[in-house]
Amino acid sequence: MNRTFIGCGAGFAGDRTDAAIPVVRALSECDGARYLIFETLAERTLALAQVERRNHNGLGYNPALDRFIRPVLRDCVAAGIKIISNFGAANPRAAAKRIVALASELHCPPLRIAIVEGDDITDRLSPADLAEREVGGHLLAARPEIIAANVYLGAEPIVRALAEGADIVVTGRVADPSLVLAPLVHSFGWRLDDLDRLAAGTMAGHLLECGSQVTGGYYADPGVKDVPDMADLGYPIAAVDPDGTFVITKPAGTGGLVDRRTVTEQLLYEIHDPAAYLTPDVVLDLTAVDLDELGEDRVRVRGARGHPRPETLKATVCIGGGCLAEAEISYAGPNAAARARLAIDIVKARIARQAPGIALRADAIGVMSVQADGDGAAAAQAWCHPPSDIRVRFAGQFPDAGSAEILLSEVEALYCAGPAGGAGLRRHATPRLISASCLIERDLVTPIVSFVGAAP
Repeated sequence: MNRTFIGCGAGFAGDRTDAAIPVVRALSECDGARYLIFETLAERTLALAQVERRNHNGLGYNPALDRFIRPVLRDCVAAGIKIISNFGAANPRAAAKRIVALASELHCPPLRIAIVEGDDITDRLSPADLAEREVGGHLLAARPEIIAANVYLGAEPIVRALAEGADIVVTGRVADPSLVLAPLVHSFGWRLDDLDRLAAGTMAGHLLECGSQVTGGYYADPGVKDVPDMADLGYPIAAVDPDGTFVITKPAGTGGLVDRRTVTEQLLYEIHDPAAYLTPDVVLDLTAVDLDELGEDRVRVRGARGHPRPETLKATVCIGGGCLAEAEISYAGPNAAARARLAIDIVKARIARQAPGIALRADAIGVMSVQADGDGAAAAQAWCHPPSDIRVRFAGQFPDAGSAEILLSEVEALYCAGPAGGAGLRRHATPRLISASCLIERDLVTPIVSFVGAAP
């Protein structure tokens, strides 16, 4: 039986950059077609990359690309492991060129690198066109400036790239499971109308796309759901059979675990309807999926069913959302709680006069933070048992960076114009982005595959 093996080296843009090393080592020992994916592109990540590309034309791809690729590139090339990733973000072409340079630095043989573009429709549809296609809201009704509009492409252009001899495929916005489905379609020759096999490949992609979440990351709850050696979590590998049945495992000797519980949690992660998980390639039905524990860190998954793909493609459209101002200051020692409460009262009073209508949140870390509400009412009981070490965090949403300075300056002024003993000030303003979802007709989107590097 000819299996295909797909490992995941990252589940988001800020993931561990050494995680792929044991995955590549394990893949190198597998007998069959082998692929390594990096999934690094959340909606906000892409929008920020679009902003970066506007400011610096040669950038706009995942800034951690070097740290993800450098540790494993030579080993992947030597073992014939193909790499597929969306770390191209807003600038796949620049990312591909950077990989060419990196391969040269590492003295790799010439590589054929495919670039998948066509997801960026920012300049193809007007704000009015996008507003007409918005679903679930009216954020675009006022025709705001569009920072980024990107369609979720499916597996087809990646399949095309692999068929044309790509060693590495760099994409922008594609659906996360498509990174895994594409090499399976290519390896096994699955037809794009074989819905149950497309569903199986999509399910494998969904289990791999978040990296260590299926091997114990984001799952651990000490004493309830214990996970061994999380400092060295192993990232997942799927061993897939031609009929779409697959086994989820991880590299031997790594931390974490793979069992029925971890696979079940990831299987249902971000699934709004288990009977109809919408992707560009197929509608995935999970309701008949069967999980079997075959042994330590080995779970067999089968039973996915597929339905025809949606007629439209989802697009995420990002617009400016003003500026988030954050500032922190600490109070410690005797009567720290009273001094912290006074600092909060002072800043709230002054912001109410200078910027009426601004919703200001104040958290007292050491009393209450995550579960506090905007006006602090939920923290009332917590203040009855005051600690002696409190970090006060102020946050407010402002129209722009200039007005955000009002809050930052007021918190800084607490050094001398506030309660005794304030120290450790930190202040920061962050541009915010707001996203809307649109449904785009497929005939308005044209995926493009091109190459840099070696000829076929």
